[in-house]
Amino acid sequence: MQSSMQVVEESDPMVIDSVEPSAPQSTMTAHAYPPSSEPDVGSVYDTEMTLHCSPDGHPEAPERILRIWKALVSGHYISRAKVIPTRQVLEHEALLVHSQKLWDKVEAIQYMTQPQFLDSEEHYEQLSLYICAATTLTARLSCGGVIEACLAVARGELSKTFAVVRPPGHHAEPEEHMGSCFFNNVAVAARVVQNLTPLKKILILDCDPSVLFISLHRHDGGDFYPYGPFGDLDSCGEGLGLGYSNGMGDADYIHAFQKVIMPIATEFDPELVIISAGFDAAEGDDLGECLVTPVGYAHMTYMLAGLAGGRLAVVLEGGYNLDSITKSALAVTEIIMGGAPPEMGPMVASEAGARTVWLVARQQSQYWKSLNARACEPEGLPCAAASYSSYKTVVPTEANSPPLPTQEILKLHRQHYMYSEHGMMEVPLVSAELEQRFSGQVICSPDVFQCETLVFVVHEFGNFRVEMSASVMRDAQLERANLIEFSKDLVTWVKAEGYSLLDVNLFPKPNGSILRPKTKSIRALRQEVITYVWDNYVMLSSARNIVLVGHGPACQQLMDLIDMRETSVVESVRSVIQVVGHWPPCLPSRPENLKWYRCHSFLALGCDHSIRRKVQEVEWHGHVLDVDEDRSVALFAKALPDIKRFVKAQLSCLK
Repeated sequence: MQSSMQVVEESDPMVIDSVEPSAPQSTMTAHAYPPSSEPDVGSVYDTEMTLHCSPDGHPEAPERILRIWKALVSGHYISRAKVIPTRQVLEHEALLVHSQKLWDKVEAIQYMTQPQFLDSEEHYEQLSLYICAATTLTARLSCGGVIEACLAVARGELSKTFAVVRPPGHHAEPEEHMGSCFFNNVAVAARVVQNLTPLKKILILDCDPSVLFISLHRHDGGDFYPYGPFGDLDSCGEGLGLGYSNGMGDADYIHAFQKVIMPIATEFDPELVIISAGFDAAEGDDLGECLVTPVGYAHMTYMLAGLAGGRLAVVLEGGYNLDSITKSALAVTEIIMGGAPPEMGPMVASEAGARTVWLVARQQSQYWKSLNARACEPEGLPCAAASYSSYKTVVPTEANSPPLPTQEILKLHRQHYMYSEHGMMEVPLVSAELEQRFSGQVICSPDVFQCETLVFVVHEFGNFRVEMSASVMRDAQLERANLIEFSKDLVTWVKAEGYSLLDVNLFPKPNGSILRPKTKSIRALRQEVITYVWDNYVMLSSARNIVLVGHGPACQQLMDLIDMRETSVVESVRSVIQVVGHWPPCLPSRPENLKWYRCHSFLALGCDHSIRRKVQEVEWHGHVLDVDEDRSVALFAKALPDIKRFVKAQLSCLK
């Protein structure tokens, strides 16, 4: 799950009596407010939005809004609200956010024949969509209804509105409909408001790039829909990401609100707040697998209602457990009708939630003065930034617990240095096994998605075997000094040239127990880490020029990457640097990659390296530099001036 904040700066409803079972009652207590002749709150609903349905059944079903609407009527909320007529979104409005191609695709659905529906079923399933003859109408009504709800508030006609609409919109992208969504309702509405009213500063709790975007959602390291790194904690400028795991509840969400979201929202000082109300995180929703209660949603809504002079529009998005979304919707409606949230009782955020909020606060504090990252820092939490002194507070101290290996202390010390001195950020990994063996060992600079040139470094710092061929003595203090010197030189070079940095330590943590089964070989795990980072960070960044740097035995994984991602590597990699000391240098295993590699490679060898006696093998490495140094970490510092010149020459060839 994940939290992101975006800021945008620049039909008559009727009750369906046929809806079965009595709607679940909210845990909120409905207040008997006297009816007002001039309601200050409005609602949007249209029964025609129930026409979009799947004959085979689907979680995004008409019952979602039917159940909510019936509960709102039964709770006497609708009788105290102004009914806002719905309409279809107009083409020029949708094109404020979406492409002409997407508009045409959605419009074409209404003209499809039954055989065409059947033939296109697999295509739409891949987009997590279904379509029917009424899809175009309902998608346009849903988006148009949200526009009217937001305009009513922006024009001062109402102070708050709740749009009970479907299909939802928050997964729809400018060029593509996906994830049960056809138009990005809230994003389109925000643009229309900016065009038609004086309000320009809009805060959305959940979606759109030129808006300050706050989204609380599940992320799981990119392994949850829509997959990939977007929305993760380092998505800056286009989003503020709080990358949570499943199982997060009220305490975690409220902690994120109090420590990050509300300080930023207050500093931004919006003129309109739109809550893109996805109830996927509601307790009982099997898809979201989170534990937010109706009371939790009420408190979050109450906090947001205090912004923008009370101008607030709430728009239904996801959430597929009918009981959960109905209770949550009732709780939110109670707040926008003027109610107060119930007491929540004492709460403490989970360790994972507190840690994520802290990491996000550190990242976003570069852009928002109101954020105090130090105030968010959890105590005694093992993370990429933990030095050994803080790490040992969470290491078991029982007599039978193994001491922390020296290698792990060295790795933690370097991670702490990279974090505290250079603002590096931890990259979350996709699986539990990778997290167990490599957590905190993949770090990046905050601008990893933004720079034109990205330096991708892989190494095994902490692996004493790298140095043993050159020295029998293992001096931990000397090794620590060398690691810090290497890191300082690396970051200084990268920053001075305006590059971004991805740094991966492929020396795995101990397996924990000799009895624990090994599901994959270490080499397979290393390949999985490096390809995951390549696919989800390097390839999704803005970088057009990639510099691969391998150190010691980790150079083998660079060659594996070249072979496994041949096309993208050849298109984007400008230099392949190997700093091997006395370790054997590597070559791509695929013969067709050897010529390309030779033209882009730089090899730094320790003095008297054995490869010098193999003339033919040396020739495959292109530029080869002999360095008068035995220690492979120190060798990098001596080779760096030549590496800089080589990289600059390779990049200049592109101009």
